[in-house]
Amino acid sequence: MQGNSKMPHTRDSSSLTSSTPYETPALSELQKLVWLGTGSDNHVDQVWPNIYLGDAKTTLQSLNITHILNAADGPYNINTGAKYYADLQIQYYGIEAFDEPSFNLSVFFYDAANFICKALNSSGVFVHCAMGMSRSATIVLAFLMIHENMTLVDALKTVSAHRNICPNLGFLSQLRDLDIKLNEERRGTKASATTYL
Repeated sequence: MQGNSKMPHTRDSSSLTSSTPYETPALSELQKLVWLGTGSDNHVDQVWPNIYLGDAKTTLQSLNITHILNAADGPYNINTGAKYYADLQIQYYGIEAFDEPSFNLSVFFYDAANFICKALNSSGVFVHCAMGMSRSATIVLAFLMIHENMTLVDALKTVSAHRNICPNLGFLSQLRDLDIKLNEERRGTKASATTYL
């Protein structure tokens, strides 16, 4: 596990508090941001308090893991389903996702984010796929955007500060769409709040 003990407990709100309203960057700019990551290549890294991101080779005994989200579930991926963890007290959530730009991972964003949120209420969660860089990283980014109210830029910076990630272009595009949707919702909520003042 990465030795960096500094863990972000709140989001970097700089992109939301500046005088210029936040706009979701173009896909090419998001790709550049991913490539600038300074994280590690360990088998597992803590990328948010009690959220561990990694590959399928990780041992879980010392991490206080109570929940596992496998973003590469199924016989053609990383077949470590609920039976694989039967000897542990683990809550399991599997997504049979393929690391292909045409795969629609966004249909799992809210259910997976809710699973992670529930896991954090009890202890730690391990989110993995084959390499811990694309499918699982995309799910963690979606969680941070949905439940921690981060922009995609803030989520990318937060996770990539602790782990090298590389969501494929299709997943990055799906996260961008989510960012646009959430940003519009935030603006709508903000506009509604000022109307009633």
